[in-house]
Amino acid sequence: MRGNIVLSVNRRLVLRCFAVLVAAVLIVPKAMGGEQAGITDVKVSAVKASAFDIEAHRGGRALFPENTLASFANAISMGVNTLELDIGVTRDGVLVISHERWLNPDLTRGADGHYVAEPGTPFVKLSLDEVKQYDVGQIRPGSIYAAQFPDQHAVPGARIPTLKELIGLVRRSGDNHVRLNIETKIDPNHPDESPPPERFVGLLLDLLRAEKFENRVTVQSFDWRTLQLVQKLAPEIPTVYLTVQGGRDPTVFRDKASEWTAGFNPAEHGGSTPRTIKAAGGAIWSPYLRDLTPELISESHAVGLKVVVWTVNQPADMARLIEMGVDGIISDRPDLLRQAAREKGIALPAGFPVTP
Repeated sequence: MRGNIVLSVNRRLVLRCFAVLVAAVLIVPKAMGGEQAGITDVKVSAVKASAFDIEAHRGGRALFPENTLASFANAISMGVNTLELDIGVTRDGVLVISHERWLNPDLTRGADGHYVAEPGTPFVKLSLDEVKQYDVGQIRPGSIYAAQFPDQHAVPGARIPTLKELIGLVRRSGDNHVRLNIETKIDPNHPDESPPPERFVGLLLDLLRAEKFENRVTVQSFDWRTLQLVQKLAPEIPTVYLTVQGGRDPTVFRDKASEWTAGFNPAEHGGSTPRTIKAAGGAIWSPYLRDLTPELISESHAVGLKVVVWTVNQPADMARLIEMGVDGIISDRPDLLRQAAREKGIALPAGFPVTP
């Protein structure tokens, strides 16, 4: 497949360059003074050190190309508790790692070296062999996405990985503790862009069981139908209920059910999102950063839910949320999150250097 790519990449050179880049990224927090020994005036967080969850969003997309083996390898090498990722399904039923349900035009180059045109082909219309022809190792120059992450290290030649390949990378790293937080990318308003929930969940559980990896994952989704199926078919796997309640595209409302909530209606639970999720059988609530308050964290804990918030990239927000008592943070900057956690007295997960 590489022979068809105009931009030829010497694999050994790429791996050497990646190792150098990882070393540079891992040094950044020390250079900033965040993880040096002897930090003074350390505040002890109310969060128990062993319980706090440092999650690398899409592998840490501010540092390396999102949802690639390069980004996941960097996060494992740095040391995180959890790799956060998204999955879709190809036409031939393979689980691939991608935030979009289609080829992202801001990330994806074809064999001709050009970025694909809008809107991008859905994975359900492509075979795995076709998906593997594309290069997702560099953000489209001049795009809004490129401006958002100007310091991301490009990895030309990076391919869209499969979930099975990521599990292989985790095993190869020797990190026996890092977990996967897997989001099912499915939208009830666009059923043509993904398999039905039953098939999607079936493929995921079949792979996890075949790989004997089901005890090291959580499954998350905005579409609660998939979470209901996971709870029914694999009750040992914790489910994470994603929500956004403000802005232009909320998925949860206080006064009614939505197409995202699998029939569960917050109005029947006092307008409370935590109580609705508890009634739905969830283990973790994962709200958008701006939707969260100290009162909602307390309410969540009172009903037995953990709270893991997304997506937090500013150190001041990280520190504030740790002080508020969240159980974990999902971040594009796991390096800065490690620094913020350490400054609050939280023990950091060990790193396990590995290349993609």
